[in-house]
Amino acid sequence: MASINLAPFFEERYAEIETYLLFLQNVEDAARAGAPRFRGTDASITPDQKKILNSSLYLQLYNLVEATVLRCLESVVAAIEEAERRPSELSLELRTEWVRSIARTHSDLGPDKRLDAALDMCEQLLQQIPVKDFRIEPGGGGNWDDLSIEKMCERVGCGLNISPSVFQAAKRHVRDDMGALKLVKNRRNGLAHGSLSFVDCSDGVTVAELKGIASAIGDYLREAVTCFVNYVEGEIAKKEAVTTS
Repeated sequence: MASINLAPFFEERYAEIETYLLFLQNVEDAARAGAPRFRGTDASITPDQKKILNSSLYLQLYNLVEATVLRCLESVVAAIEEAERRPSELSLELRTEWVRSIARTHSDLGPDKRLDAALDMCEQLLQQIPVKDFRIEPGGGGNWDDLSIEKMCERVGCGLNISPSVFQAAKRHVRDDMGALKLVKNRRNGLAHGSLSFVDCSDGVTVAELKGIASAIGDYLREAVTCFVNYVEGEIAKKEAVTTS
C-alpha cells in the first residue's frame, strides 16, 4: 500500500537531523573550553565557522519539510492508481486535482495543446478509465510552512488533525515573530537567494534553540504524516475494498 513507507521515510530523514544536531552540540560543548581543534593539526573551528555549521541546519530542516510534503502527495496519487479508482470515484477535492492535472488547466498552453488535453480528459471520463499518469501539483515553490501545509491538506481533502500541544509548539514565536516552520522557511529562502549570509543567519543562535525548532517541526510533520496515512488507508483503500466486495 502506498502509505506504508510514509512514516519510515519521515523517521529516516528526521534521524539525519538528530545526527547533525548531536554534531553541533559536540562542537558547542568543545567551544566552552576554547576554540575546538582538529586532532593532528593546529586548525581550529572559528566562531564564524560554527555559525555557518549552525545555519546549515535551517537548510536541512526545510529540505525535510518539503520532502515530507511531496512524499505525502505522491502517496495519495499512488494509492489512487493502485486502487484503480475512476474519476467518478474520487472525492470532489481529488477530482478537482485530477482535472487540473489531466486538462492542464493551470499550464500555459497554445489552443491546440489545450484542446488535446481537454479531449484526453473527456476520453477518460467517457471510457471510465482508471486514473493514471496523475500528479497533484504541490505548489509551495520554496514557501512551505505550517500555513501552506494546512492549505494544501484542505485542497486535497485530507483532514489535518494536529494535537493542541504540537500545534502550539509549531505556532509559538521563536524569532522575529515567526513560528518554527515559518522561521525555517524564511531563513532557508534568505540563504538560498543570498540576502542572508550563513554567518548572520545564526548570529546569537544556540544549539538549544535549534533543537527546539527541530523538535517543533519534527512533531508537527510526524502528526501530519499520520493524517495522510489515515487519509490514504481510510478514504482511498477503504473505498476500494467496498467497491470490490
